[in-house]
Parts: sequence; C-alpha cells; structure tokens
Amino acid sequence: QLQLVESGGCLVQPGGSLRLSCTASGFASGLTLENYAIGWFRQAPGEGRKGITTINNSGSKTYYDTSVKGRFTVSRDNAKNTVYLQMNSLEPEDTGIYYCAADEGLIRGLRIFEYDYWGQGTQVTVAS
Repeated sequence: QLQLVESGGCLVQPGGSLRLSCTASGFASGLTLENYAIGWFRQAPGEGRKGITTINNSGSKTYYDTSVKGRFTVSRDNAKNTVYLQMNSLEPEDTGIYYCAADEGLIRGLRIFEYDYWGQGTQVTVAS
C-alpha cells in the first residue's frame, strides 16, 4: 500500500520560509509516483483539515487556495518519489499540521474525499 511521509516542519518566524517534503513508498506493482495526483492539506489548531494546493501527476499543473497563492509553491520530482511544498512569507495563520495526500489519477482537487492515501503530517509553527 502506498505510504506517504511528510518532513520539514518546524518553528519559524513570521516572514520566514520553509520547505516541506512528502516522500512516497510502497507502490503497487507497475506503479510509480507519476501515477498519482498529490494534494497538500493544512489543519490549523481547533479547525478541520483544509486543502491548500494540488499538483497533477506530471507536475505540469498546479492549483492553490487563495490563502497561500503567491506565497507557496508545490513541485514534484517523480524520480525521487518526492513532492515539495515551498512556503515563503509565512504568517502565524499558516500554523498547523501539514499533510500530503495522494490519489491514483492525473489530477485532483482540494477536497479531502478525493484522496485515498494520507501521510501522518508534519507540524509547522509560525511564531516569534
């Protein structure tokens, strides 16, 4: 079964930058990361999980929620089985647990039910 592991979360000051990684493993026979669309979700303290960005299977198409557009960039290196989330100009409102999610297919949206596989999350705290 596909497994996803997020890393890179930590405490960062407002205005700072951080890059998260999502590494995939456990592919079924004949499948690679290029068979999966990836989404990043954020769960702020006391709130539900919210989709913030998606990237299609090849990396040629991306979509961003308005809350992160212009500050965050999603990319992927299928050869390394890894998807990245570059976060710039971080704000305290960006604090939360960040999850990557995958679904077999070309592209998915920002809704939780669109994804079958989830990582355990990585904590990002933006504070001075």
